[in-house]
Amino acid sequence: MSVREFTAAPAAQDLGTEIDSRTGYDGFAAGKPEPVLSKSVLSSVESYFATMDDQPVTDLYELVLCQVEMPLLVCVLRQTNNNQSQTAQILGLNRGTLRKKLKKYGLL
Repeated sequence: MSVREFTAAPAAQDLGTEIDSRTGYDGFAAGKPEPVLSKSVLSSVESYFATMDDQPVTDLYELVLCQVEMPLLVCVLRQTNNNQSQTAQILGLNRGTLRKKLKKYGLL
């Protein structure tokens, strides 16, 4: 299989579902490779459930968002040498929203 065959997004009609043009998400159709980041999230969440045993799990969505969002912000800020306008553009956020998130995580 060539690199192009592996990375090319399949046609939506082949999947019976819509493909998000920004993320490439195709619902992980049978036989189609998952994006690397999705695999990491899936593995991490499954590991989290395994460590929780029979303890109740609550607020998982917020936990995952915080665990992913802060390092994402840090990484993109480093890439742009702390240029908030460029960071916001890369993330697809407006600058005000970016500043709100930076403040939330104590990154301002």
